[in-house]
Amino acid sequence: MRMNDLLLGIAVMCLWGFNFSVIKLGADQIDPTILVALRFTLAAIPAVFFVTRPAVPVRYFFAYGLTFGTGVWGMMTWSITVGISAGMAGLLMQLSVVSSLLLGWLWLKERLTRPKLLGAGLALLGLAVSLTLQDGSVSLVGTLFVLVAAISWSLTGIIVKKAGTTEVFAFSVWGMLFAPVPLVGVAWLAQGSDVFLMLPAQMNRDVWFSVLFQAYPTTLLGYWLWNRLIVKYPLSTVAPLTLLVPIFGLLGSYLFYGESMNGTKLIAGMLILSGLVVSQWRAGMLTRLSGRTS
Repeated sequence: MRMNDLLLGIAVMCLWGFNFSVIKLGADQIDPTILVALRFTLAAIPAVFFVTRPAVPVRYFFAYGLTFGTGVWGMMTWSITVGISAGMAGLLMQLSVVSSLLLGWLWLKERLTRPKLLGAGLALLGLAVSLTLQDGSVSLVGTLFVLVAAISWSLTGIIVKKAGTTEVFAFSVWGMLFAPVPLVGVAWLAQGSDVFLMLPAQMNRDVWFSVLFQAYPTTLLGYWLWNRLIVKYPLSTVAPLTLLVPIFGLLGSYLFYGESMNGTKLIAGMLILSGLVVSQWRAGMLTRLSGRTS
């Protein structure tokens, strides 16, 4: 990978990792469901007017919008409001390695290899260790929300595969168009009209920064740059960069919220990240990667 592209990829991972702290900034002040709905409303509109719609049935856009909007980021944002720190949210999200293994086996009939099973085991061990934390950065309810988000993340991958499109960025933009409606519906059912009546008074500078940062740099710019790298380089070269997301997530939470980095948290992080690496292992991977990074 060329050095400028490598630095660009690292910058995107930094952006995505710090985004968990930005989510907390907004979710601490307005309803988390509305926060996510605003994010995807601004990300999709006006982008859909400039991005050609892929030739995909509408049901796939709806499924993606519901799963990615409510399932992934709705649940992730809720988890931060009920006891998961911004740093641990980014780390525990990597448990999608386990749900991807199970869903791939059940739905796509993928083979359960030893590296995948070992990786899933390490990730689950890391989850167990994280539940022993006593510093207030992990809660049981919050962990349940994160697990639903991780499963939903795996589901989005299956939806994209089933849609059969190679225009992943355009597909995600059009899919995000369908994300706000179910999120607004959930907010209405949970809190009634009050949550919307209070919103104008709550939209201060911090909330606007949170919404705009999530909508444009994180979502549109981040995914556009990421897809450029995916097209330009083999997936086995680009995918390892995602290991940096939880690292930058923990760093951001430490810098902005003073999250502690104790031994238990580091062990949990190493187990989960090791599980992610092992699950993606292929024979000769080191040789291929070293040849492609020169």
